[in-house]
Amino acid sequence: MSICPKGKHSKGRRDKRKAQTWKIALPALAECIKCGELMRAHRVCKACGSYNRKEILEVK
Repeated sequence: MSICPKGKHSKGRRDKRKAQTWKIALPALAECIKCGELMRAHRVCKACGSYNRKEILEVK
């Protein structure tokens, strides 16, 4: 015997289940070790241009 649904699920019912994964999440913010500004994790700080306590970019 195989698995067989008794009836068709509507598009609305299907989409209600999938709606949870479609939500836009806020980016995770971390505090810069060097200057203390909020920045996205694992990226160069836009305020001071450093990453992992090393200066990567020159900020004017």
